[in-house]
Amino acid sequence: MATDCIPQVTFDFQGQRTPVVARFDQAHASTDGGALLLKALDERLGLTERVAACLTDPRQLGKVRHELIELVRQRVFGLACGYADCNDAARLAHDPLHKLLLGRDPLARPPLASQPTLSRFENTVGRRELFAMGQGLADTVITHHRRRLRGRAARITIDLDPTDDPTPGQQEFTFFNGHYDSWCYLPLVATVTFNGEAAQYAVTAVLRPGNAPASRGAIGVLRRLLGKLRAAFPTAVFRVRLDGGFASPTLFAFLDAQQVEYVVAMASNARLDKRARRLMGQARMLSKASGQTAHLYGETRYAAKSWKRKRRVIIKAEVVRHAGRDPKNNPRFVVTNLTDEPETVYQLYCQRGDVENRLKELHHGLEMDRTSCSRFWANQFRVLLTLTAYILFQELRRRAQGTACADPRSARCGSG
Repeated sequence: MATDCIPQVTFDFQGQRTPVVARFDQAHASTDGGALLLKALDERLGLTERVAACLTDPRQLGKVRHELIELVRQRVFGLACGYADCNDAARLAHDPLHKLLLGRDPLARPPLASQPTLSRFENTVGRRELFAMGQGLADTVITHHRRRLRGRAARITIDLDPTDDPTPGQQEFTFFNGHYDSWCYLPLVATVTFNGEAAQYAVTAVLRPGNAPASRGAIGVLRRLLGKLRAAFPTAVFRVRLDGGFASPTLFAFLDAQQVEYVVAMASNARLDKRARRLMGQARMLSKASGQTAHLYGETRYAAKSWKRKRRVIIKAEVVRHAGRDPKNNPRFVVTNLTDEPETVYQLYCQRGDVENRLKELHHGLEMDRTSCSRFWANQFRVLLTLTAYILFQELRRRAQGTACADPRSARCGSG
């Protein structure tokens, strides 16, 4: 590849006599031209403007060289282009495209903010501003889709999913988590799906300490999202899908009180295993006869000691077979208030597995886990800035559907 020492690259193609030479010696050049598409979408959505409106500026007015909106956009578009650290500001300060993204003349205007300026900016944001910022992002996403769907949605599905964020140093509230076998944070990401669409749109992301239980903050997030969604889509039916870490008496009582549909996984225990014993026996016989993995579906009425009433539990009795290994029992359980057939309910739950792809895009595409600030709130700010960039990417992907630019992956602007 081209570097400061190698200003050109030569490509030799088999069967072609003349090589192709790519030169990188232009005085004012940038490789991030694709970010202009995100800038256009941001202007339509008003996303970074909404974020900046949630922040307060403690600086002396006469000494300000970079407005808050410029600092927000510099970080958001930088993240979108693959520049996760404030240290990257040194190489982007004079980049003509990045100046243009902030509305500056790419040649005549002063350079962009430096790394110390951006680091101070990230560390001055407080808890109340972050709460307002999270609410503002959710409001912007929901309002946008209400306009897109003209307020008509038959069903809206909310998925919550925790993910690990390994921490490299002595950040506040980073703790060792035995499940992930690392020192980490545990962000909670919420997505919404409208009707039968395949897309899951990210609406919020909450950074949590590394030793937080999976359910911490879930009810608060759901309560606020349901309030906003019901105001925007008053006739919609709401469904909540959660993995087993969220299952608790308090959560089920909340879901019942909210009168929403729910599909929540539940960890196995001795009583549930006993209920599934007969179905597992049938699955083992089926697997032995076919020599393949087999699964059957059933249901039971079950109440843990801490529950006030019995609930419907879907049973998936699965026997897994791999070549050269002994068959393995794999019973699974899902608590639900849906009335569909057991297999149908379980398949509805399995659809939430696609949320893992959204988390991978946030982690590997936009480096949401680059939470290297020492202060917890500064790292939460970084997570929300990453979410802002991701919301723009999701809207770009939605608009690209049916065109030559359509791509199921969330790629960085820097690749285009």
